[in-house]
Amino acid sequence: MSLRTRSIFTKLPRANQLTQLTKPASRLSLLTNHLSLRTMASSQVPKTMKGILIEKTGGTEVLQYKTDLPVPTPKDGEVLVKNDYIGINYIDTYFRTGLYPSPKPEILGKEASGHIVSLGPSVTGFSENDRVVWLGATGYAEYTAAPAAKTVKIPSAISSPDACAAILQGLTALTLTEEAHPVRNGDWVLVLAASGGVGGWLCQILKAKGVHTIATVGSEGKVAVAKESGAEVVVVEGEGVVQQKVKECTGGKGVVAVFDGVGKTTFDRSLEVVARKGTLVSFGNASGAVAPFAVSKLSAKNNKVVRPSLFNYITTTEEFEQYTSKLFKLMTEDHMKVRIHETYPLKDVARAHNVSMGMIIFVIHLMDVTGSRRPKDYG
Repeated sequence: MSLRTRSIFTKLPRANQLTQLTKPASRLSLLTNHLSLRTMASSQVPKTMKGILIEKTGGTEVLQYKTDLPVPTPKDGEVLVKNDYIGINYIDTYFRTGLYPSPKPEILGKEASGHIVSLGPSVTGFSENDRVVWLGATGYAEYTAAPAAKTVKIPSAISSPDACAAILQGLTALTLTEEAHPVRNGDWVLVLAASGGVGGWLCQILKAKGVHTIATVGSEGKVAVAKESGAEVVVVEGEGVVQQKVKECTGGKGVVAVFDGVGKTTFDRSLEVVARKGTLVSFGNASGAVAPFAVSKLSAKNNKVVRPSLFNYITTTEEFEQYTSKLFKLMTEDHMKVRIHETYPLKDVARAHNVSMGMIIFVIHLMDVTGSRRPKDYG
């Protein structure tokens, strides 16, 4: 699928382009221009915005595209961000379907990148027009009052769409491999659904750590995606094939860890292939929630099962800053790839929720896509 859209908005040039686009100016005039831009940012915030509202749980039919939602006012500890790129993740479907209960009506969306247009009371460390990426809630909208403690400035070497596409899935994979099960060089692990967003990040990070990765995908068409992400061995899902491949690769010992974002349909198999004293990291419910099970099953091989949440690893500002710094370093110095599978305008949210491979982002005020799967970044 490809997306074509026409240029209907303009943006200011990047800061590093100003000297090329303007005549020499005094420090005073540049400062005056900067202050004018800051004033303009907050004064031009409209009263209403476009966004996606759900008033009840269900399928994609409950996703309502609205053009008259109220623009939020940032409270203490919040920054108002004009979203340019909005990430879509499996967790959004959990809230839509009711797998994760939440109050309704609700605006979905856990991440976006954009520019700060105003600051809430007592917020420090940010300025209007800062280019940022955030984690939180109510992302499927033009504006979000994001928590300042979960907002970070985007380094100049990273594009806004890449920052948006990486922040939630990249941090998830990073925390899983450092805290849910700290991997070691030479380990054999199993990653399920490796062509997905978190799966792809896991494969890249595990390879960088010297870990041998067996990856599963749902079809032959997704094998190349998993291999490009760094999987050493790729298996297409089928009856008994994963168990057999794990046995071959590990000499019958099993993998030291399984990273399972599938859930209900793969949980028992994941316990079957994990090694003695190994760990099953169950972090997703793509096939449904895992059914209750007797904990005595774990004693057969002294296994551990963990069910982590990203937000419990980055609860404090220090934790969030530590992990975002590591993620940005992986992207800039270790050249880890951000794979954006497809882009959609916000109004096509239902179509986007039906896509099952890779990272999906919504594009707000896009200047030019011209059929490309990768959005062009304008700052």
